[in-house]
Amino acid sequence: MAPTHIPRKRFGQHFLHDPAVIDAIVRAIAPEPGQAVVEIGPGLAALTEPLAQRLGRLTVIEIDRDLAARLRRDARLDVLESDVLKVDFAHVAQARAATKLRVVGNLPYNISTPILFHLLAYAHVIADQHFMLQKEVVDRMVAPCGTSAYGRLSVMLQWRYAMQDVLHVPPEAFTPPPRVNSSVVRMVPLAAPAAVDAAVLSGLVQAAFGQRRKLLRHPLEPWLSARGYRGAFDLQRRAQEVPVAEYLALAQALHADRPSVG
Repeated sequence: MAPTHIPRKRFGQHFLHDPAVIDAIVRAIAPEPGQAVVEIGPGLAALTEPLAQRLGRLTVIEIDRDLAARLRRDARLDVLESDVLKVDFAHVAQARAATKLRVVGNLPYNISTPILFHLLAYAHVIADQHFMLQKEVVDRMVAPCGTSAYGRLSVMLQWRYAMQDVLHVPPEAFTPPPRVNSSVVRMVPLAAPAAVDAAVLSGLVQAAFGQRRKLLRHPLEPWLSARGYRGAFDLQRRAQEVPVAEYLALAQALHADRPSVG
């Protein structure tokens, strides 16, 4: 496909064009023929083409109707013209007759976090994910407890995935170049994640990190009290000092303490 498409700001479009970077990403993904792979935001097919060559068939999700029309010319592609935040990945897996999907993509940086949270609900039908993201976002995703980058995104994603920053990508690898550095992250769903109510955990970490410079007794004690929590939890720490496992244990306790209905 000739790169004559004018990038649209509202879709956060930055098109990858560096052959060396594209090759490095494909090698990191290591696609094999017959695997059920879904690409989010294929754009001008820089990554799509080498993936389709190796896979034989590829599902792509593209919101831009002009780009979707171009992509439909390739018989190897199943094109879903849709906002990815509205896509049911369990349904996609069923349509591909696959127990697990591999999901890849150069995610629009303006909505990358909502996409990551949307995919959380489908971790059970996903084998792995490889995404190009703003490096700052990847740093937050993989951040260990006790670091400045550790936050809500770290806790929510480390609950469900083992993650690794696998490749640095400079701005000049894109057209137009973004104003930030990028990274490719590998996300592999954990085989046995803690059994936690996602809404409870999300509310908990949002409250905890809402005032991250203060001790947890300021933002979290009233939040816990409002939910009837009477257990023991060390609130004389800041949010970034609490390991993921402790947030998960607290979320489990909160869920267990919920009054039954009926």
